[in-house]
Amino acid sequence: MMIPLKPTLKRIFGEVPLTAEFYWYLRQAGQPINQTFSLQHLEEGLEQWRAQALTAAERNPDGKRVMIFATLHYWIEHATLIGLALAGLGHEVTLIYLPYGKWQKPINRFDLRRQNLYANKVLSSAAPLVEAISLLDIKELQNDIPEELETTIREISLRDTQYTLQLEEVDFGDELYRLRLERNLYAARAAISMMKKTRPEVVIIPNGSILEFGAVYHAASYLDQPNLSFPLVTYEFGEQRERIWLAHNAEVMRQQTDEMWQALKSDELSDSQLDQVRSLFAARQGASLWENFERRWQGVPSIGGERVREKLGLNDRPVVLLATNVIGDSLTLGRQVFSNSMTEWLGRTVSYFADHPEAQLVVRIHPGELITKGPSVADVVQRVLPDLPENIHLVHADAEVNTYDIVDIADLGLVYTTTLGLELAMSGVPVIVIGQTHYREKGFTLDPDTWESYFDLLNEVLQEPERVRLVKEQVDGAWEYAYHFFFDYPHPFPWHLVHMWKDIRTWSLEEVLSETGLMRFGDTLRYLVGEPVDWSRVER
Repeated sequence: MMIPLKPTLKRIFGEVPLTAEFYWYLRQAGQPINQTFSLQHLEEGLEQWRAQALTAAERNPDGKRVMIFATLHYWIEHATLIGLALAGLGHEVTLIYLPYGKWQKPINRFDLRRQNLYANKVLSSAAPLVEAISLLDIKELQNDIPEELETTIREISLRDTQYTLQLEEVDFGDELYRLRLERNLYAARAAISMMKKTRPEVVIIPNGSILEFGAVYHAASYLDQPNLSFPLVTYEFGEQRERIWLAHNAEVMRQQTDEMWQALKSDELSDSQLDQVRSLFAARQGASLWENFERRWQGVPSIGGERVREKLGLNDRPVVLLATNVIGDSLTLGRQVFSNSMTEWLGRTVSYFADHPEAQLVVRIHPGELITKGPSVADVVQRVLPDLPENIHLVHADAEVNTYDIVDIADLGLVYTTTLGLELAMSGVPVIVIGQTHYREKGFTLDPDTWESYFDLLNEVLQEPERVRLVKEQVDGAWEYAYHFFFDYPHPFPWHLVHMWKDIRTWSLEEVLSETGLMRFGDTLRYLVGEPVDWSRVER
């Protein structure tokens, strides 16, 4: 029995050639060094998937040179499956990857080299359809990167740290920030080297906004300037099964829906489409699951607006609902329009209402705070106003209050990026949107771009609320946009990241590459390799 190496020895041996390799072959015999980076399920399915992809590739013409990037074991597994699907359609696929088990934890070079060997061994079984190359094995790295790209990567590393710690104020001397910066800079340099060498015709990157995904995305964007000669495709998954979000030459988490909205907004919704979005909205209000959505949006059922007015101690003065995001939520970081952060906006807004007792401010803290470890919005409010005035009400994350009951009695909504802003407009409530979110500037929200215009809007609403009330066309527009966002923006796709191993039993690779599978998912697979989205063909 071999005695595990001590950390000191690992640090020493990590710099000595072949020591990690010898130790891994002798000790692990081809197995993962721990469960934080295990590709066991992938290893079990690869041989069958490769055979199915090979059969499909024989009947498909040559396609594009496709490069896919991934890190972390679950994304690597998912990207390998996507790569085999694209190879089955005739594309020449290269998977570049970094074999990290955790984005927020350092790993010594000895263990990282062993982890790299393990990943190389498993992924070699995808050959010849998918050539897997570890970025740790790149011998000639890009020596330097432009100052502009380095600045962007520093911003990504800051967001990584904010997201991990769920804080908006981060010390640049923090160990986590230094770790993220080191890894992101390496990923960018290595990816540039690989792209210069292999010259892909399309680059596919999960997320594209955070961690090494963001670093590689922006490295590819830099490399391809000034004119994009290859499409950059980013993808992510929301709360719907068998659906994927895609973006071309953009970060998918920015949810840029302008092109979709321009293509579809003139199409009047049918009765069945209206029924579909009404049914979804009712489920969101009623704390129930709906069809292929995996999340409940409320923890308690509705009791009605007037009962919640009584429960919260509200009177007949105008009610302003401020619906928060979770601090450090990835959909808030980097989404500033005129505020420095969501925290700054919260602080200045509650201070404003402390000086305006003619209105009642209800701060609804996001229930998602119950499953996070960062500071609460309540801490922000209480730091600004240790003694809350009688016209400001905090509804805590664990309060047995249905948010939509507050919507029923609200005269105005204030949001940063939460989807509740869209639903306020659907309910006929005027809503001021502060952050850069997908439904901003779509014709049914109030969208200030300076602190002055924001406070002018608040003054206007409190003095003459009828001037900002939504007209029927705006409410109808909100409903139409909601339909397209929930049902057209996500494309049909067989394998959700979170449910991959369950989904592959429902939709095998062979079935996806069959005539029936391609009728359902073929358009999405074409969009995934950069073909323009044809919004007239969206599944209805």
